[in-house]
Amino acid sequence: MDGLKKLVVPAIAAVLALGILLNLGFWQLNRLEWKQDLISKVEAGVTKPPVDAPAPRSEKLGDEFDYLRVKVTGEYLDGNTFYYTSLSDPVGRAEGPGLMTYAPFRTLEGWTVLINRGFMPQGLDDPAREAALDAPGGQLELTGLLRLSEQPNWTTPTPDASDRIWFARDTGAMAQVLGLENQTVAPYSIDIDASYTPEGGFPQAGETIVRFKNDHLGYALTWFGLAATLIGVFLTYAASVLWPRNKTLADD
Repeated sequence: MDGLKKLVVPAIAAVLALGILLNLGFWQLNRLEWKQDLISKVEAGVTKPPVDAPAPRSEKLGDEFDYLRVKVTGEYLDGNTFYYTSLSDPVGRAEGPGLMTYAPFRTLEGWTVLINRGFMPQGLDDPAREAALDAPGGQLELTGLLRLSEQPNWTTPTPDASDRIWFARDTGAMAQVLGLENQTVAPYSIDIDASYTPEGGFPQAGETIVRFKNDHLGYALTWFGLAATLIGVFLTYAASVLWPRNKTLADD
């Protein structure tokens, strides 16, 4: 009887902890189902006819907007900034390390969005680079995939402000470097289609990598594993309380 009394508080704590761990595991399974549904919609949507790009708004755009096929009309502004990347399975002929080229684009509605004009491989000679950075003039209609802005974390290298090279797709910070802080700038960029690659070959457009981080199954298994471990630990402890070793030896 004394052994059972000793188990009351640990049992309550174990049940509460077990409930938390199981809820976290099932929550991750729900997130997994949601993410898989989102990925399916995105993969189906990248080939759909484009819709008007959403104007900047006060509320944050959800994940369902990422990779949305959009269109926008306006003209390029001066300036460029870059995102360092490496292409391993390119649509065009160039691959390896290089820079995605971003240029500001003023829409007919008066707001601005950063356009990812495409990839320039590392080591491109100066004449070819200068030609690639010369965006076409006049009013244009562009189509491509909307990409939500990225927030750098502690592992992200510091941007090279002098060369305007970024290691995260932080469109807000890119816009500030381009002197657009007083303009209404979209909280996303647009990767334009491969058909907009200029005759010179660069920037090599259409190099969007459709990829989602999906670790929810691994997280769910971790929480369920911890729950199973908790059960094992509690049963071992309960056995030691109810059937202590010294009592067993005494009975022998």
